Amino acid sequence: MADWVWVSMMIAAYLAITLIIGLRAGKGMSATVDGFVAGDRNFNLLIMYFVTGATVFSAFAFLGGPGWAYSRGAAAFYILSYGVLGMAPWYVIGPKVARIGRRLKLVTQAQFLTARFPSKGLSALIALVSVIALIPYITLQIKGAGIVIEAVTQGHVPLWLGALISYGIVLIYVLTSGVAAVGWTNTFQGIFMIVIAWALGLYLPSALHGGIGPMFTEIIAARPELLTLPGLTSGGEPWQWGGYTSAIIISAIGLTMWPHIFMKAFTARDERIIRRTVVLFPTFQLFLVPVFLIGFAGVMTVPNLDQPDFILPHLILNVELPLIVVGLFCAGALSASMSTGDALLHATASVAVEDGLRPFKPMSESAQRALIKVLIVVAGGISYYFAVGESQSLVVLLLTSYGVIAQLAPPVVAALFWSRATTQGVCAGLLAGSGAALYGFFNPEMMPWGLHEGIFGLMVHIPVLLAISYLTPAQAQSHVKLFIEPDLSHEVIKQ
Repeated sequence: MADWVWVSMMIAAYLAITLIIGLRAGKGMSATVDGFVAGDRNFNLLIMYFVTGATVFSAFAFLGGPGWAYSRGAAAFYILSYGVLGMAPWYVIGPKVARIGRRLKLVTQAQFLTARFPSKGLSALIALVSVIALIPYITLQIKGAGIVIEAVTQGHVPLWLGALISYGIVLIYVLTSGVAAVGWTNTFQGIFMIVIAWALGLYLPSALHGGIGPMFTEIIAARPELLTLPGLTSGGEPWQWGGYTSAIIISAIGLTMWPHIFMKAFTARDERIIRRTVVLFPTFQLFLVPVFLIGFAGVMTVPNLDQPDFILPHLILNVELPLIVVGLFCAGALSASMSTGDALLHATASVAVEDGLRPFKPMSESAQRALIKVLIVVAGGISYYFAVGESQSLVVLLLTSYGVIAQLAPPVVAALFWSRATTQGVCAGLLAGSGAALYGFFNPEMMPWGLHEGIFGLMVHIPVLLAISYLTPAQAQSHVKLFIEPDLSHEVIKQ
């Protein structure tokens, strides 16, 4: 039997295990929107740790991370930097959001913001911004899964088919069990991808160069520019410091603003679990160390690979590894992709229904759940279309999404910490910031010092939010205290 057939069988076994875990996860969950979207607010520390870590580190880390280390060198270190910086504020913000969400029965990010800043238009705007940012992120995951399967089956299972099969599995368990499936499959997949990443990260430098030290000695002698910050651009030119630092800043600002991460505050059993998750999160960041080592291991071994995102599967297939190791690698890469993709699909559909449609059209619980399931399929279909047709780098896709999603940070901070913020100011700021970020994306030559377009958006967003808030009537203090003061002993004011 051909090697690729054995590998395909191992992939099938992994997908079957994931499907079983996902389907069983929903048992015991209530048949309500609260159960499908927020897991009945009952996630423990283990699930929160892995759902946060596995959701953050996706196909972009397992494939794009080695790809950037291989082709752009030190530029990849921005990925290591922003995770810790971006998660730290959640130690303060997360428990506040969870407390408010539990009291007001909130399940989405826009529900939280429109509870403080009542406006159907704002809800729809947040839903639009979120979906615009989430679709490229889902595309990244689907494409990553297809890349891995196509590579390890030597092209016998093409990208389009591999992506279709793996995300067909994701759709089945997310549609069946909702966020509970996301939580339990992420726990399984998170453990799996950490083990595989460390095994490969230590083995490949040893097999190809005689160890990590000798590997870097070779790179310093032949390609020292790869180990000099801030690294290179995709064209091989030195990356500007403005681009490098703004990539870290925009990613750190946007990290916990992603709806699929923000919404997990509403799933935690209590606030201590959120704080402990933040404290433990840097330990999950260690997953990136072997990921980068894998990329660097390919620098001297594979001088000119046309598609850097393929460096990890390329090395796996050319180091004469046992078939079982090749199969486990594939499962680890699929874990990275699927553990984020399922959360993204779930969040995209939940946001679209709960924030984009329900404020304008009252729906029953059953109608909401049914429509969320329909839109999960629609979001998956749109992302799949882009995944099999686009050729952008996985990391570039992610950075593009961050520029838009980071525009949700000023409204969240204002909701929790600034009593003078108004609905009009938040709406105006969000519109101006998102528009500026999109303008910067389509006109990169207008960004000085290689600045990320998301930073340009925030430079426009924040002054507009401040100015319009001061020019419009302040909100009633009795309403503001529900969000600003640490203890929510006040009675809920119905809007």
